[in-house]
Amino acid sequence: MQVFIIGSEGTLFSVVVLGCISSEGWRVDEEGKDKCLFNDDAMACKFGNTVGIFGFIASIAFIVGEYLFERMSSVKSRKRFVMADMAFSALWAFMYFVAFIYLWSQWSSAEIPPGGIGVANMQASIVFCFFSVFTWALCAFMAYKRFLIGAGDEFTSAFETDPANVVHQQAYTSYSMDNDNDQYSQSPFTNQQAGVDQQQVPQMDYQQPTY
Repeated sequence: MQVFIIGSEGTLFSVVVLGCISSEGWRVDEEGKDKCLFNDDAMACKFGNTVGIFGFIASIAFIVGEYLFERMSSVKSRKRFVMADMAFSALWAFMYFVAFIYLWSQWSSAEIPPGGIGVANMQASIVFCFFSVFTWALCAFMAYKRFLIGAGDEFTSAFETDPANVVHQQAYTSYSMDNDNDQYSQSPFTNQQAGVDQQQVPQMDYQQPTY
């Protein structure tokens, strides 16, 4: 449940960053050219949009992966998913940190646009880049914890629930029980088992002694 909440927050923050920059991050100058509000640095707007877009797509993909995680019967598939989640979340936490520093430095040097149009959106994009750093870092930390305990719980449970393995275990159990029944079906203390024919055993008469 916590993974879905954090993933939803990552999706929401990515949408906010992408929407703020895309909607009012550009202005048209006197020559009719589009200029970025982040100190007329087009790379700042493009970098913020790129981080937001890929963050949004990855968040949706990992949410779907978490929903299908319990249905993965292969141990290797679960391990690869957790490793991908851990690696990408750590990388995107770093990318959002770079975006936060980059956008904040450019915005601090930029001129206020006429009428203050777009100021709130630019500030919101910077703030949500900052929030996204902690969100993706937390996702990476939770994926790392899952990877550490995976050998005992998350990954091995797939082997136990695999139908093919259940059939093998049942066959082995049935074979062991049949062998045990065959082994102990006869009494171990009979003359026949010892290889002695009861008919060949001499019958001896005992007379009561007289005194």
